[in-house]
Amino acid sequence: MTWWTTLRNGVRLHGLRLLAAVVVGAATGLAVFSVTRVSGRNLFLITGGLAGALAVVILQVYGRAARLSEVTVRVPQISELTFVVNNDARQMAWHLFVETATRVSTQPLGHDEGLLREALSSLYGLFATTRDTLKAGRPSRAGVGGHTVEYLAITMLNHELRPFLSTWHPRLRAHEQAHPDAPESAWSDNTACRAALSAVQRNLHDYALGFARLAGVHAPETLLGGADRLP
Repeated sequence: MTWWTTLRNGVRLHGLRLLAAVVVGAATGLAVFSVTRVSGRNLFLITGGLAGALAVVILQVYGRAARLSEVTVRVPQISELTFVVNNDARQMAWHLFVETATRVSTQPLGHDEGLLREALSSLYGLFATTRDTLKAGRPSRAGVGGHTVEYLAITMLNHELRPFLSTWHPRLRAHEQAHPDAPESAWSDNTACRAALSAVQRNLHDYALGFARLAGVHAPETLLGGADRLP
């Protein structure tokens, strides 16, 4: 196909689109003009019909937003549970997935890498962000036999983050106060704390996958990587 043929076809397509726009515009203008000249009972009939059509469109849009779907998620230390989500819940789950997937909660921290203080601060940030996200949203309406994204988030806070932080934060703080100039590696509980961190990371990895599935994320394992990469 020569450049001239391509140009000619492009001009022809543009002309057809322009003609269609003119026809649609003229028809719309004629319809509006006709409606403005109608009075009495016919005007009420037309107005009522348009209002009814608009109501149907609004109900369809609302129905799509409120439509519930069921998702099965494996919750660490519990079992596989069925969750019921709508678009609002999917949005909340996406927010929680991003927060969980981009912190040390699901990212490897080798035995000789990073600082435990930074890791604990990151987990505290995840706790606060998750709680603020839950408070800012409206509670989901659970279906029969189904759990909500809020249930998964609160379970993560109470079963994973709170026990770990309440155990290891006071111990690390006591070491830092007693030995302000000593390296963190000199802490007698350094190895034990890192082992506990690795264990909680594996569980948080599963929670992140759960949020991803509730949000409808495609191939979340690719974004997170396998749990076996965690130390």
